[in-house]
Amino acid sequence: QVRLVESGGGLVQPGGSLRLSCTSSESIFSFIYMGWYRQAPGKQRELVARLTKLERALYPDSMKGRFTISRDNAKNTVYLEMGNLKPEDTAVYYCNAYDTSGNTWGQGTQVTVSS
Repeated sequence: QVRLVESGGGLVQPGGSLRLSCTSSESIFSFIYMGWYRQAPGKQRELVARLTKLERALYPDSMKGRFTISRDNAKNTVYLEMGNLKPEDTAVYYCNAYDTSGNTWGQGTQVTVSS
């Protein structure tokens, strides 16, 4: 069973940047798409960014401009670059991978934006 491991979360001041990483135990070529979601306390999990197998990126309108998803196939890793972070970006960020077997989720990494 594939495993996804996120890293890179932490405490950052408003206006700062972070890069999250998600490393897969299997080749990321096997996934139809991979993405990042986030869940803030008391809120539903929401899509932040998605990257297809053909490296087409999708961002919800609310996420455009400050988030960039990318991948390193040799490292089986997907990244999420986050810039100009705001307190409302505070959440647990989850890596997601989708293939013909369904969805796989990582354990999540906490991002806290606070001064």
